[in-house]
Amino acid sequence: MTDIITLLGVKGGPAIRPGSNMPTATLVEMGGQRILVDAGLGVSRSLCAQGVALTALDAIIITHLHSDHYLELGPLLHTAWTAGLNRTVPVYGPPRLSHYWQAFLTSMEDDIRLRIEDEGRPDLAGLVDLHPLASDDVITLGDVRMDVLENHHPPVVPSFALRFDDGAKRVVLSGDTAPIPEMVDFARGADLLVHEAMLVEGVDALLAKTPNGDDRLKTHILRSHTPAAEAGRIAAEAGVGMLVLNHFVPDGLPGYGAEMWKAAVRQTWQGDLVIGEDGMQIPF
Repeated sequence: MTDIITLLGVKGGPAIRPGSNMPTATLVEMGGQRILVDAGLGVSRSLCAQGVALTALDAIIITHLHSDHYLELGPLLHTAWTAGLNRTVPVYGPPRLSHYWQAFLTSMEDDIRLRIEDEGRPDLAGLVDLHPLASDDVITLGDVRMDVLENHHPPVVPSFALRFDDGAKRVVLSGDTAPIPEMVDFARGADLLVHEAMLVEGVDALLAKTPNGDDRLKTHILRSHTPAAEAGRIAAEAGVGMLVLNHFVPDGLPGYGAEMWKAAVRQTWQGDLVIGEDGMQIPF
């Protein structure tokens, strides 16, 4: 298996509109493992569009409990089950993820029971092995080591950044976060840093498209995300091989195209840069 990152969804936030990307999900393929990080709306279709069977995932990681990162986790697992899943899939995430999973099973209990009785399926609940994540965890996924760092995404606690290392390559995913000093050491020397990014000057335009929020929404966005130039600074101080931007805030609005993101990042980062798009594959 070639080491590759696939950006299944790069939009920041849960709302989709004509012209927007899809919410966050990233497929990490390295060390013989297929690891899905986050499961926003549309993730099942996005995996299939990449030629990846839903039954082929080796692990699923949820970085935090905002809907654009786990809304489709239950439907993804259920759909994999109907597609023939017959082995246990480890799922890692914040401790409260177990509440979501049990509630999903309850919401689908009639369908699950019917398919067990009428179609001879195994019990879906027994095919998901849920593990709570905590900061500083070190988890082995086949030949891949995953390190966990708690980032800063108020008011959501906990929220995590992830580092994957197979002994030959190293990839870091920032998760949703404001800039934090710890990210530099966490990402130091990585071949690839996938970091969220915000254009502060675009926040008011985003709010204009969201008429059912008040000033608290603006406060949340500004205090819990990373300006694009800061993402560049982190990449430079960490000495990474390539910086990939994702989880764009704003996304899909006229006037906020790739050139604006490049201009912001080039204030602080002169190395290899990728402005993420849905479906983009990045070998490393």
